[in-house]
Amino acid sequence: MGILTKTTTLRKDFKISDDEFQLLRDFIYNQTGIYIANNRKYLLETRLTNRLKELGLSSFSEYYYFLKYDPERRKELERLYSVITTNETSFFRNPPQLKVFQEVILPEVIQSKNTHKRLRIWSAGCSTGEEPYTISIILHEVLGINISKWDIKIVANDISMDVIRAAQRGIYGEYSLRTTPLHIRNKYFKKIGEGKYKINKEVQSLVVFKQINLIDRFQVKQIEKSQIVFCRNVIIYFDDHVKKRVISLIYDNLEDGGYLFLGHSESLHNLSRAFVPKYYPGSIVYKKGVSSGNR
Repeated sequence: MGILTKTTTLRKDFKISDDEFQLLRDFIYNQTGIYIANNRKYLLETRLTNRLKELGLSSFSEYYYFLKYDPERRKELERLYSVITTNETSFFRNPPQLKVFQEVILPEVIQSKNTHKRLRIWSAGCSTGEEPYTISIILHEVLGINISKWDIKIVANDISMDVIRAAQRGIYGEYSLRTTPLHIRNKYFKKIGEGKYKINKEVQSLVVFKQINLIDRFQVKQIEKSQIVFCRNVIIYFDDHVKKRVISLIYDNLEDGGYLFLGHSESLHNLSRAFVPKYYPGSIVYKKGVSSGNR
């Protein structure tokens, strides 16, 4: 998940005033927890111009009131979420972290659940599906033919329905596979056209996609308790207040002794003391203690 990192062609007659920027920035923050800094005013203007064109609106103020009061506002909110976020990701992103997941954390969790053979992993901010499908592939690699004996569900969520729909299709280009080992590509993907690959059904079968807003406590509470949570490259786009809120919800979702994976540039420093950081080569993983701590 990313926010406002690419520009598009802007029609010069659409200009966002300081007041309009403040209105829309506050609205987006209240809806999503994403904070758009003053130096990204032009990028917000750029991203929303096409929405004004399509809706036949003449100003950003009109767009704000459309989002607030129009009967079609719910549909437009979904489009807004897609417009303001970007989804720079790939399969097998951050190999050192995934190595720790595959060789250390996952075997430990599997061993602890070996009696009941029930495993729940949450991919929070799943974008177009590369992360949860990578997790599924790793599970297939680790469990092998024994995977059929397990009750496994990878819950994958994002705020944008557009990326959820793309993830459910499971079709990817070369760019998404740029960090994928060749033997994994050959084993778990089927080439369906020039530069296009379809993830196989066995990998897809472990993943359940659903749109949620991470700052919505009610929605997050509906997610089954997890042993492992991936929330990578998500909280970096929140301010500290929202970060603490989201981390608290993740804490509540995790079983005692569960693990949290963040992005390589993200940290719980000054956000939470409820997790114990575990240090590995090239990676930090956060473990929820058996007894509650200060959040």
